[in-house]
Amino acid sequence: MSRASKLPPFDPGDPLGIDDLLDAEDLAVRDTVRSWAADRVLPHIADWYERGELPGIRELARELGSIGALGMSLDGYGCAGATAVQYGLACLELEAADSGIRSLVSVQGSLAMYAIHRYGSEEQKQRWLPGMAAGEIIGCFGLTEPDHGSDPAAMRTHAKRDGGDWVLTGRKMWITNGSVAGVAVVWAQTDDGIRGFVVPTDTPGFSAPEIKHKWSLRASVTSELVMDEVRLPGDAVLPEVTGLRGPLSCLSHARYGIVWGSMGAARSSFEAAVSYARTREQFGRPIGGFQLTQAKLADMALELHKGILLAHHLGMRMDAGKLRPEQVSFGKLNNVREAIEICRTSRTILGANGISLEYPVMRHATNLESVLTYEGTVEMHQLVLGKALTGLDAFR
Repeated sequence: MSRASKLPPFDPGDPLGIDDLLDAEDLAVRDTVRSWAADRVLPHIADWYERGELPGIRELARELGSIGALGMSLDGYGCAGATAVQYGLACLELEAADSGIRSLVSVQGSLAMYAIHRYGSEEQKQRWLPGMAAGEIIGCFGLTEPDHGSDPAAMRTHAKRDGGDWVLTGRKMWITNGSVAGVAVVWAQTDDGIRGFVVPTDTPGFSAPEIKHKWSLRASVTSELVMDEVRLPGDAVLPEVTGLRGPLSCLSHARYGIVWGSMGAARSSFEAAVSYARTREQFGRPIGGFQLTQAKLADMALELHKGILLAHHLGMRMDAGKLRPEQVSFGKLNNVREAIEICRTSRTILGANGISLEYPVMRHATNLESVLTYEGTVEMHQLVLGKALTGLDAFR
């Protein structure tokens, strides 16, 4: 570097210059989603959260479809065909608004649509994916059961052959989008192993009662799925996969979005803490001028931007076709854990105001308590990494 060269100014919002890693299209995707969230979610989210509702979810889904956010990393069938990095940036901006909004998009695109896109027949893809990409059809993904979360191989939901049909019976629990979905991808035991079924939710015997009284992900539709001898045609089964490899690959794709999304919740809380520290006065000056507060802000900035760098690295590996499930576990375990700590530390800076819905911090913190355990608990990701590091299986 010559002596005449000038360094760019330090940007408190991007202290590591991570934006330099993004191209113009990446930035355009990020800005589009950020603008949509600022207009359609942020003015209302505190009220939605307090009420425990996500009103107008179908309208929101159509709007998300119009900006290409649904199934955005998939190709064809009306999907945007975006890169993994661009999808990650969208997840970050959506979760900076609220984890429930990111969950809506993640379940739609990375679970329900991804399962059909990767493992479905051409007829299934043509029937469902265009409407789902447009947000005209909402999808859900049924794997977790009331008694089987971390051990899906023990699921009790089963499908039996009856002539040319399938008869599906069982229950699924904690299903995002379930009560408003037009189609459910449901995993069940069969005589041939675990199979996935594409289930129109208006099929007789299918119901999806909404789960109430949540203290996390309150601005999100969460449901139970009940299948009482649901009769499906023979071609309702996903033809291209048998066994747990199917649902676990879908979960890995969704977990990747969480790696980015959790940093959005962390960023929102961190920004609230910085803003508050600059203006809140105690002992005659802003609390941001005290060493202990600055130490907290510095430590939070370190973990936030390291987490974003990790997410970007994993996105580049996914775009190169090199991302392993163990690496996704690495990202989810680290980023969600650090995001929760950032929210908690931000709350200490805001003091009593930190528990008010006037600020986003407590809402993000309670949401992240769900994000920490869904799509793989801390313990499961630790064991995934432990097995990868030692070659020894500690799951059983």
